[in-house]
Amino acid sequence: MTETAQPAPIDPKLLELLVCPLTKGPLRYDSAAQELVSEKAGLAYPIRDGIPIMLVDEARKLGEAERVPPELRR
Repeated sequence: MTETAQPAPIDPKLLELLVCPLTKGPLRYDSAAQELVSEKAGLAYPIRDGIPIMLVDEARKLGEAERVPPELRR
């Protein structure tokens, strides 16, 4: 049986320093999707090999339902 490597969590201190490059607003870490989410910009920045890719051109646009944090979704 093969084991799948779990992605390393992002350093909380790094998350405090990072902001959305478009809005300069805060980011939310989505560990399941390995993304940093900017609800204000409606974008999700990927994390690849533990490195946040903070380029607007690389970000995924969020759907309406995704703009609400998971803990507040019904």
